Amino acid sequence: MKKILIACCALWLFSSCGEYYKVQKSYDPEERYSYAKKYYNEKKYSRVVTLMEDIVQSFARTSEGPQSAYLLADSYMNLGRLDEASKMFQDYYISYPQAPMVEDAHYKAGLCLYRLSPDPKLDQTDTYGAIKELESYLEFYPKGAHREEVEGMLFSLQDKLAYKEYLSAKLYYDMGLYLGNNYQSAVITAQNALKDFPYTRHREELLFIILSAKSDEALMSVLDKQQMRLREAIDYYYTYVNEFPEGKYLKDAKRIYEKVSAQLHKD
Repeated sequence: MKKILIACCALWLFSSCGEYYKVQKSYDPEERYSYAKKYYNEKKYSRVVTLMEDIVQSFARTSEGPQSAYLLADSYMNLGRLDEASKMFQDYYISYPQAPMVEDAHYKAGLCLYRLSPDPKLDQTDTYGAIKELESYLEFYPKGAHREEVEGMLFSLQDKLAYKEYLSAKLYYDMGLYLGNNYQSAVITAQNALKDFPYTRHREELLFIILSAKSDEALMSVLDKQQMRLREAIDYYYTYVNEFPEGKYLKDAKRIYEKVSAQLHKD
């Protein structure tokens, strides 16, 4: 019985593969498309892509245009070919603005780019592209089915950009006075990040970097600039503690305040 079962499975597998290889060699777009739909329903996405890539444009101006484009785009996405999928979904909603799956295509175009967004330490071109695409979805579908998820993705992407700015500010701060006044660059970078991303989860870190950079710059300043800079550092101390009265950097912030105040009163 076991041998019979194995033989049946092997026969089925051979038949299935033989069918696929046969249609793969076909020059008939209709036949390839018919089997592509079958394989899509069976979740055999690599087969769909192989059959459809060369023929999808032949359906562009037909009634099957929207479905054939969506089928290929979604197969790309399920295979992890996200850049190709996003471009195909964009082509879908641009070419077929009245098609049944147009909102879903608009959403998935942004979702693919969201998944491509890299680590904050790397170039963020894909992140900006994802933000643009997701904002486009909300513009077209302010009450769309995916609105809440898209808003969450947008916040996550913007937070990633804010963290990248924090890393830049931290790098400037760590460089100190090496080859110039990097404290000012740290302050400007952090301030711009707070302006661009006021609700970021890294707001406390950015405020503390500003306080640290301001205080270190003040303590190392020449006398005619020191008084003003010491007062600016104290102002940022109060900005920090008022916003984060139980912040994780509170002890360090108090030590900075005491050191700066001591220098201010000493002068």
